[in-house]
Amino acid sequence: MPLTKYIEIGIGNTWLVRTEFEIENEDEYEEKGIKGPINFHSAYIRVWFWKSVIIIDSKEGLKTMQKNRGNFKFIFGIVSKERGLSK
Repeated sequence: MPLTKYIEIGIGNTWLVRTEFEIENEDEYEEKGIKGPINFHSAYIRVWFWKSVIIIDSKEGLKTMQKNRGNFKFIFGIVSKERGLSK
């Protein structure tokens, strides 16, 4: 089953450095630290200020969105695409 990993460094998440795993069926979980291997797909900066989120992604460009809850995050991340599911 395809898996996408988001390796993130910054403030506002549970940990300063984390890896979030998103499985094709939309299940997701996160772990502290960087979990390899990394198969680079893109890099991004995400700024979440109150209910507005701005994402600058190296492949998808500039995106904005609104969230239902207020928060502050400043994150640098790498998207890694995997073919199989492993924890």
